[in-house]
Amino acid sequence: MPEKKLLLPVFLLLAVLANAQKLKKADKAVIQSLKSHIEYLASDKLEGRRAGTDGEALAAEYISKQFHAAGLQPKGDASSWLQAFDIYDGKEVKPSSFFFLNGYELKLNKEYFPFAFSANGSVEAVPAIALPESGMPWFIDVKDWIEDNQDNPHFDLQAKIQQYSAGAATKGATAVILYNSSATPDQLFFDAKDNSQVGKIPVIFLTKEAVGKYLKDLSASLETKIKVQLGEKKRKGHNVIGYIDNGVANTIIVGAHFDHLGHGEDGNSMLRNDVTQIHNGADDNASGTAALIELAKMVKASKLKANNYLFIAFSGEELGLFGSKYFTDHPTFDLSKTDYMINMDMVGRLNDSSKVLTIGGFGTSPVWSRTLSGIQNKAIIVKYDSSGTGPSDHTSFYRKNIPVLFFFTGLHSDYHRPSDDAQKINYNGELQVIKYVYTVIEKTNKENKLAFTPTRESQTTSTARFSVTLGIMPDYTFSGTGIRVDGVSDNRPAQKAGLKAGDIIVQLGDHPVNSMESYMQALGKFKKGETTKVKFKRGNEALETTVQF
Repeated sequence: MPEKKLLLPVFLLLAVLANAQKLKKADKAVIQSLKSHIEYLASDKLEGRRAGTDGEALAAEYISKQFHAAGLQPKGDASSWLQAFDIYDGKEVKPSSFFFLNGYELKLNKEYFPFAFSANGSVEAVPAIALPESGMPWFIDVKDWIEDNQDNPHFDLQAKIQQYSAGAATKGATAVILYNSSATPDQLFFDAKDNSQVGKIPVIFLTKEAVGKYLKDLSASLETKIKVQLGEKKRKGHNVIGYIDNGVANTIIVGAHFDHLGHGEDGNSMLRNDVTQIHNGADDNASGTAALIELAKMVKASKLKANNYLFIAFSGEELGLFGSKYFTDHPTFDLSKTDYMINMDMVGRLNDSSKVLTIGGFGTSPVWSRTLSGIQNKAIIVKYDSSGTGPSDHTSFYRKNIPVLFFFTGLHSDYHRPSDDAQKINYNGELQVIKYVYTVIEKTNKENKLAFTPTRESQTTSTARFSVTLGIMPDYTFSGTGIRVDGVSDNRPAQKAGLKAGDIIVQLGDHPVNSMESYMQALGKFKKGETTKVKFKRGNEALETTVQF
């Protein structure tokens, strides 16, 4: 009997040790998989995974194969893994465009360019350079406009050109051909992102090189042949969607974006020079994508059957939540059956000293307080943010009244820089984040469909480029003239001025708003406490209101 009593605790100890060893092996396997995923997704081969490029396609193919290997079902377009969406890439000058002067064909961009607000059309005539006549193209020197406004910080040369061209059209001009004979640079170029209202006639600018060649005698007439053909430039982005169908009513969505900045072509790099480099985005957001794949494997192998599960790798996040917004507007299942959404963005840099994991969306359901307070993980110190919005894809789901959680290990000096590479990932830390997220899913397995509660609005950009804000969430997918409001923050200037979601802002004070860049430039003209007029469209109605910053 004494020997048997002694054997019992020995067997128990061996069982515990065996189990601990098993868990350790499982953890090692997850870490090895994370390394494999991130090293591939953040490799130079994928050239920064810019949405709509070959690098994005390679990443989507990789994620699809991982979902397939995990046993998920495809839930994209037409029973595929992918859901395609358009990315508006601005305007482009079509190859059919041309400009001849006295039989010489001018070179696009080197000798001339049309403005983005130019009308499409063809003109053939022999106008006098110095004499604007009805039924003819007009040659206009912008020298006086530039020199007369050198000390005017509010002068906008392109806006002046647009205004003048509209007036010239009413007076019979068939085209406006502008040039600059002054020594002062004009800073004009073909702005593909300019969504200004299109005019009634072609409007073209001659470069200094062209002026030197073709306008030597301003008293002459020039045989002029013009064809301007502008069109929209688009590329295709793709979400990757996998599904676990447990045949029940509600679905939990787990997501992470997999696109990054490519070579920084879209102007969102923190590298402020003209050197083109691949931005590999290991933490942003190969880390979240790798976590998504591993969670899909874990959930598929689990006994968590009280919900269905949708795993989505979004593209176009870096451009303004394109992929998640498209999915929530074009869901591949009944979105009203969503229980909640989890988003993981930049979860690969858990600091070993502070151990801080930020969880956003804490206030989007009363269930989160009870659920999250019961999770213990000594490797993580949690900080909560109640807001359901922020600069990542959970915002698109929050705007559909879906409870969300946003997992994020923090910004760092490699954010949006070419130096965000795979060797800098804290793989042990990311494992702990994955375990935490899995525990959340596990604890909510048998909950009823979570109630949604609205929260305060959070700043939706990571770096401020202006000192004031309207307090709106712009719709980055909008390709028309102006900025369409996707959401309005409580108690901020836009709400106090009566602006609503769906309104299209077309002017701030004296500054026309025709693109995201012009909107930010306009905001940069104002200081806190100042008041200005805002012109906007609501449906077919043109309205105006006063806003105080």
